[in-house]
Amino acid sequence: MLRQELTPRIESNPNGLVTNGEPTPTASPSIDIQRELNRLEEMILDSPRIPLTRRTLVDEEQLLDQLDLIRLNLPSAFQEADIIVRHKDEILQEAEEYAASILQNAEQRATQLFNETGIVQRATEEADRLRQQVQIECEALQQQTLAEVEQIRYQAQQELDAMRNRILNECNEIQTGADEYADHVLAKIEHELSDMVRIIRNGREQLQINESQRPPLY
Repeated sequence: MLRQELTPRIESNPNGLVTNGEPTPTASPSIDIQRELNRLEEMILDSPRIPLTRRTLVDEEQLLDQLDLIRLNLPSAFQEADIIVRHKDEILQEAEEYAASILQNAEQRATQLFNETGIVQRATEEADRLRQQVQIECEALQQQTLAEVEQIRYQAQQELDAMRNRILNECNEIQTGADEYADHVLAKIEHELSDMVRIIRNGREQLQINESQRPPLY
């Protein structure tokens, strides 16, 4: 039979597809439409050709059975495609929700980091302020300590000078007292020596008088 003389044998009715009033095969839920279409194409290409023409002889019954199989399974294929599309939409929705969740978490993390950065910055500023305050207080305490040390040194120098002057005065007084005592002792010795000289002089004078009054010896 020639290819252009083939007429469809499948008619549709409200109850399903039928061929010449006979029940059609039931659809297989797991059929691969693309594979069956490829098989239909191979069936046509493998059929013998009429020489000197572009026509092909095909097995009408086999061809129609293959077409019936494909047509019966088109709704299930569409359903599977719809399921795939629906799952694809769900996957895309889940991906969008996941991306939105990641974005929200990233924004929350960014906000947290910003807050932490602000806290760190405030802590750094507070630490700098405390450091400057401590430095100022240390410098003030150092100046106060130096002033107190200088005051203590000045007072110690004053007391040392006063003590040295007092010691010098005492030494001078001691020296003066020693000189006066020595002068007193020497004056006393001088007085005693003067008395002794006077006594000696008187004794000599008395001896001279006695000698002059002594009668001469014959």
